[in-house]
Amino acid sequence: MTKIGESRLSFWKNSGRIFMELCRFVVFSLSFVLAFHLGVCREDNIIRMPRSMNLVGGVRDCGGIRNNAEIEGIARFAVQEHNKNQNALLEFAKVMKAKEQVVAGKIYYLTLEAIDAGKKKMYEAKVWVKPWMNFKELQEFKHAPETQSFTTSDLGVKQDGHGSEWQAVPTNDPEVQDAANHVVKSIQMRSNSIFPYELLEILLAKAKVIEGSAKFDLLLKLKWGSKDVKFKAEVNKNIEGKFYSTQWKEDHH
Repeated sequence: MTKIGESRLSFWKNSGRIFMELCRFVVFSLSFVLAFHLGVCREDNIIRMPRSMNLVGGVRDCGGIRNNAEIEGIARFAVQEHNKNQNALLEFAKVMKAKEQVVAGKIYYLTLEAIDAGKKKMYEAKVWVKPWMNFKELQEFKHAPETQSFTTSDLGVKQDGHGSEWQAVPTNDPEVQDAANHVVKSIQMRSNSIFPYELLEILLAKAKVIEGSAKFDLLLKLKWGSKDVKFKAEVNKNIEGKFYSTQWKEDHH
């Protein structure tokens, strides 16, 4: 083989190696970016792509928190770190709301319920997570703002002066959450769909105490397959704590 031929062969071999290295770099970069944006917000333990690509610094809701082990793990970490830092004895109960913000990793804004000396209380926590470094840091932990509403005993159908008028109640009230979950279970039981219904958010909640029972008027946002749907629902709760006369209809507004 001539020197010119050898030079050409060497050139193409080197070019091929450079091209393969470039391809590996591109694939690695795309994989890293994809993993970075997905975070740990999943539904039914399956990673889902966000409906719209979020810019760095944007805050978005985390759907499917009821069955999300990672979100619950972050919330438990927040309670444990608070207990360690403040010499407290809070007991984690459940996650009520979760949002995430893309930074160098993710910052999670959690509203959670914890038990303090036998009483359920609401807290807000801010946790910074870098999954690839196995890094978690509690940045903030505080009581959730209190709002004037029915107490648990009021919603537990003890009539003491509220009358029979509808009153707005916090959507994160444990009694309201129980009523919403009951509605979702009822919808699922009467549905012939193979896709489960999952509670994403309680958009509005009203309640009143009348004739020995508590009545809830709810607007719910549910996940059904790949769709988000809204339902208006009414449900009663008797003095024994049992739900009955549940009615609902899809809201198309």
